[in-house]
Amino acid sequence: MDSQKSQSRHYKTLQDMYKSKKPNKAAVTHLLNLEFEARRRFITCGVLKESDRPTKVLEAYPCFKELDHVLDEVQRIVQPKNSNFIAETMVRWEDFFSKVKFYGVMKKAMKPPKTLNSADHALAVFTALPELFPSAVSPPKKLGPCSEAFFHVLKTAEDPEGYLQQRPLSCPVLLISKDNCMIAVDNTPVTTFASTKLDEGLVYLMAYYYAFHLTYPKCISTLLSVLQTEILLDSIHDRDATSMYKKAIAEWRSFIE
Repeated sequence: MDSQKSQSRHYKTLQDMYKSKKPNKAAVTHLLNLEFEARRRFITCGVLKESDRPTKVLEAYPCFKELDHVLDEVQRIVQPKNSNFIAETMVRWEDFFSKVKFYGVMKKAMKPPKTLNSADHALAVFTALPELFPSAVSPPKKLGPCSEAFFHVLKTAEDPEGYLQQRPLSCPVLLISKDNCMIAVDNTPVTTFASTKLDEGLVYLMAYYYAFHLTYPKCISTLLSVLQTEILLDSIHDRDATSMYKKAIAEWRSFIE
C-alpha cells in the first residue's frame, strides 16, 4: 500500500510538471522510472479497451508524445537493467536495415538501388518488408498493399487528418511528407520527427506498440514479430509463434549466417 501511495504521488508530480511549457526531461524520466509498475498496471489492465487505450494513455501521460520517453519505456519493459538498450537497438536496426536490402534483392522483392538518396532506400525497404516477412492474412481491401498498414507517403495536397479519418486500421502508422515524418495512432497525430531519420521510423513505431500495449494487425504480424525478436530482442513464446513467422525467421537467419 505504501508503494501504491508513493507511486500515486509520483504520478501527481509528473502531471504538475506537464503544466509547465518545458518540463525537465531528466526529472520526467526519473519519475517515469519510479512510477513504472503502477503505469503498466493501468495500461495493460483489462479495463481499458484497446481502441480507447492510446487516447487514455496520452491523456494520462502526455510525455509519450516525445520519442525519447517512448523509447525509454521500451527499455523499461524489455531490458530494464540495460541502460544502453536503446543505443544497442539502434545498432541492431542499422545492421538489419543494411542486410535486408540485399535480402530483398535476392528475394526479388526489391530492385538494386540506383540512387544514394537515403529516403528512397528507406521507402523501398519499407515497401518490401511485408513481402519478405509475409503474414497469412491479407490487409483490408480499402487499405491497399500491406505496407500501408505501417506507413503512408502523403501526396502533395493530401491532408494527414483526412487520410487518418478514412483509414480502415487503427494501429500506429508512419506518415511521410516532404517536410517531416509523423507517427499517428488511430486518427490522432502523436509526434513528428525529421525526415532525415525516416529510416528509424519503424523502431519508433514499434516503441508505440509497446508503450500503448497494442496488438499487431494480422496482416503485418509476421513482420512486427520479426522486429520484436531481431531488433528488440524480445522473445516470442513458442505457442504464440505462427507457422508464417517460423518460416520467415528461419529463412532470414539462414540468409544472414
